[in-house]
Amino acid sequence: MISYLRQIVKPKYPTLNRIEINSEAIFANLKLLQSLQPQAELIPVLKSNAYGHGLKEMCIILNKAKIKMVALDSFPEVQIAYRYFKGKILLIGEMPAAAYSYIKWSRTEICVYNSATLKTLAAYNNQANIHLFINTGMNREGIKDLPAFWQKHLDCWPNLKINGLCSHLLDAENDSHYNEEQGHIFFQALDFLHTKNIQPSYVHLANSAGVFSFKDRRLTAYRPGLSVYGYNPFAVSSDHFQQAEELRPALRLISTVVSLQTLVSQEVVSYNATYTANQETQIAVIPFGYYEGLDRRLSNQANFQIIHNSKNIQAKLAGRVCMNLTCLEVGREEAIAIGDEVILFSDNKEATNSLANLAKLQGTIVYELLVKIQSNIRRVIK
Repeated sequence: MISYLRQIVKPKYPTLNRIEINSEAIFANLKLLQSLQPQAELIPVLKSNAYGHGLKEMCIILNKAKIKMVALDSFPEVQIAYRYFKGKILLIGEMPAAAYSYIKWSRTEICVYNSATLKTLAAYNNQANIHLFINTGMNREGIKDLPAFWQKHLDCWPNLKINGLCSHLLDAENDSHYNEEQGHIFFQALDFLHTKNIQPSYVHLANSAGVFSFKDRRLTAYRPGLSVYGYNPFAVSSDHFQQAEELRPALRLISTVVSLQTLVSQEVVSYNATYTANQETQIAVIPFGYYEGLDRRLSNQANFQIIHNSKNIQAKLAGRVCMNLTCLEVGREEAIAIGDEVILFSDNKEATNSLANLAKLQGTIVYELLVKIQSNIRRVIK
């Protein structure tokens, strides 16, 4: 009751920074992915604050998409999903043994990578539904020899429900020999379970790229992450690139001009004087820096858009990105004002400030840009 009253009486006001999540884009991406693997269930990966999109917001959207299960990495994430997601949760990350006592077993299934977790879950006497994670070649974690692992833990199996078998492709976005080798090891493990009269409901190996590139009817589920949010996991040279271009980015990040400065020729702006005006120019300042998620590698490089009276004005990042502020060069002719909105991350693939283009500019991947967006920025579902 107190929580409900707080929701009613807490002040509601516009924020200077916000993220808009296009739910229709999410639905379209799911429809495309499902069409590629109609025989299998999709388990969207919502770890790391749903790749920056907001775990709460994505849970709400996926409820409308009638998704049955989502994958999360930690118990704090699971607690949020318990509140906002109606379906089941697959916990793919490790957690402290003591935390398992807080799990809602009817809603949660657990990936098992090692003996310690297996023994901990077996102690719950048939409450735990588990997915055995096989090390098929990534060599980060997982069970490398399932028959030997099985034999070692004969006392545990009667106290567990094996509802899934899983692994992770290490090079699905490329047409490499690893995919075939991993598949061979994985399906050997599945065959072994069959000899024990175990038919796991969820047989899942493939990630976003794997939905496009790894097709085997023995797989009953796929775990797409990046593609759910609308980003192409393939290089232009890939045979799958064009098809994956149908994905629609769902995230748009917007800031607000909070200060205007006029520089004369040879004046500098921001730390270390890395930007010098070569003529009189306007500088627009936004309350968004590297704390909020704008990488310093974009300093003096990236271009964004200021929206003034419905006009789209190009603005180049001027000087160093600061902790909570960033300066933009606008030129001396453009009419801009405090309160104008600035599109930092565009959902238009062709824009210079699309996440894909910004990732290339700073020499990284879209994943990194997404997960570094601060979780305290307001997310709005559109």
